[in-house]
Amino acid sequence: MQIAADVVVALVALIHVYILVLEMFLWRTPRARAAFGTTEEFAEQTVTLAANQGLYNGFLAAGLIVALIAGGARTDVGLAFALFFLLCVLVAGFYGAATANKRILLVQSLPAVVGIVLVLLAR
Repeated sequence: MQIAADVVVALVALIHVYILVLEMFLWRTPRARAAFGTTEEFAEQTVTLAANQGLYNGFLAAGLIVALIAGGARTDVGLAFALFFLLCVLVAGFYGAATANKRILLVQSLPAVVGIVLVLLAR
């Protein structure tokens, strides 16, 4: 169960690294505009806002990576980091789904829930 938990925590971290890259470095590109459903004009006007948002996604990824480095559910520190940051991802996903796009539930919240369950089962 520990391996499955670690894999899902790593997957959630990678999702947020990808979001960081899209928001901080690729915001004006067709790929990012398609992912977020924005226009060229909107992307140009919100590039600084998106970079800030990307930074926060990076913090989520960093916390999950720290959880893995600390031993995941095998250690108290790893467990605390994993649960805290997975819960942050879950809340961010709910908020994003309520305010921006329902698809965020599948991309962000569902993997976080799976991670929380697996981390708790691995303990």
